[in-house]
Amino acid sequence: MLLGLAGCGSTQAAGPYTSASAERRETSRAEALNREAAELLGSEPARAERLLREALSCDLFFGPAHNNLGVLHLGRGELYEAANEFEWAKKLLPGSSDPRINLALTLERAGRAGEALAAYKSALEVQPGSVAAMQGAAVIAVREGRAEPALESWLQEIALAGENAQWREWAALKRVGH
Repeated sequence: MLLGLAGCGSTQAAGPYTSASAERRETSRAEALNREAAELLGSEPARAERLLREALSCDLFFGPAHNNLGVLHLGRGELYEAANEFEWAKKLLPGSSDPRINLALTLERAGRAGEALAAYKSALEVQPGSVAAMQGAAVIAVREGRAEPALESWLQEIALAGENAQWREWAALKRVGH
């Protein structure tokens, strides 16, 4: 006995997601499912994942759902799957620094510091004032002893506007020792 999966679009999927034509995509439904899943990422990850997969069945090209699915994979240590979802999100959200920062975090965890630094720099190209991207890039540059032309300006910005007092203190100390 074959069971159909409930979801958007066609009831018969050829892969993990059904890719509908542009006129059959249900972007507003995908957005609603993604919003619901985002609220559950920390508390109910299995349910959040089901909602995100359903959202992507509604609209395979809905970038925020790919980004959130990547966050779930990253949280479980599934680095390859996380990187894949962040790559999708990066392509679908060209003006957002979030998937680039998330990809950088994933690459860093995988021990690929050079690629992580490039991803942080990509995030800074999209959003030049991203303190999170500056913090990530600065940590790699300092830890790896890389001569980054922007390091001094990153440290200065983090010392002034870091996410918390620890970041601000870290940057101030690194500026003095730099």
